[in-house]
Amino acid sequence: MIEWITSSGLTGFREAEAWMEARVAAILDGSAPECIWLVEHPPLYTAGTSAKPNDLREPERFDVFPTKRGGQYTYHGPGQRVAYVLLDVGARGRDVRQFVQQLEAWVIASLAQFNITADIREGRVGVWVTRPEKPPTITGQPAEDKIAAIGIRLRKWVSFHGISLNVEPDLSHFEGIVPCGISEFGVTSLVDLGLPVTMEDADTALLQSFAGIFGEAPHPQ
Repeated sequence: MIEWITSSGLTGFREAEAWMEARVAAILDGSAPECIWLVEHPPLYTAGTSAKPNDLREPERFDVFPTKRGGQYTYHGPGQRVAYVLLDVGARGRDVRQFVQQLEAWVIASLAQFNITADIREGRVGVWVTRPEKPPTITGQPAEDKIAAIGIRLRKWVSFHGISLNVEPDLSHFEGIVPCGISEFGVTSLVDLGLPVTMEDADTALLQSFAGIFGEAPHPQ
């Protein structure tokens, strides 16, 4: 069984890390099932294992939390749905690349429920949408914005951390970092794309899309 847990209010980042550490240990010893945990955080920046100091543009703007997940700098804050994914990747084939691709496909399928065409890009982490109404980049490429970030960590093949989907965050808060080390493209959200989507709408889309990607429907708590 996969539990689906939704927390109300804002969850502190270190509190979330401690909860995940405990839950991973419980999954490993068989005392708790796998789970998807949905949270919102207060405004903050996190630094993954590949974070570059120069990519933290405004270190005094919000609290900065070093983490051991993969990736570079990310922003979390109100209006962004963070889905922590605590699954036994060992029991699912021990293929980390495939697991990350499943996370990407889960986000893309969820966005499709709002008629948003999203995709991944070689060499650019996360999930992206094309913005034809914007001028092309300085290299002549079509404008694209990131709508979701992905960063995971494994312990004895159990995953934690996960995805962050921009529903209606304050997009100016991303200006304090170079998100995921990518400076030539911007960030967007469901509401920025003109969709009156609530957090509850996004949660429903994520829940409904999950089984089609991972082959098992989670059980809401």
